[in-house]
Amino acid sequence: MSQFLLFYKLGVRYILDIYSVEYILFLISLLVVFSIKDWKRVIILLVFFILGYTITISLASFKVMNYNQELIEFLLPLTIFFTSFTNVFKKKDNFRYQGNMRKNYVLAVVFGAIHGFSYSSYFTGMTKDSFRIWDQFIAFNLGIGTGQIVVSLAFLLIAFLFLSIIGINRRDWVMVISSGIAGVAITLMFDSKFW
Repeated sequence: MSQFLLFYKLGVRYILDIYSVEYILFLISLLVVFSIKDWKRVIILLVFFILGYTITISLASFKVMNYNQELIEFLLPLTIFFTSFTNVFKKKDNFRYQGNMRKNYVLAVVFGAIHGFSYSSYFTGMTKDSFRIWDQFIAFNLGIGTGQIVVSLAFLLIAFLFLSIIGINRRDWVMVISSGIAGVAITLMFDSKFW
């Protein structure tokens, strides 16, 4: 197997791994306010998230920027909590207004940057051959992006099933999912070594 394919698969597995629950919860907390018909907005939101984490994974992996790992481990669930908590208080379809979408894009970049630091610690732990690091980095980053697209597509299909076919009220859907994720995020914050 080529190194590129190996690191691509590692990136995909990093997101889809059951132990990567923080990343999956964050993606769901971003997506819960959307439906399948909002797919263009979802793609733009994912692009901004990917942009944010690509910047910091690059800076941290190539030792341009240092960071406190314990602080990042606390900030990850904090981003999940903040995103879920704000979902609870959004008015119906409030997220669709252009001004609110711009705020979501900014948050996606900022929160993506925080998540990128965490990705970099995993990536740098795997790389040994600094000669091929750019190939490994690009493959790993593409794998992470693919994993996020898989999670996003799966969640939007599940949302379609519950909202359109079963007929669950959209506001109830957002409230229940966001509240549950916020609760898990609070637990993760208190379990963090940052305290």
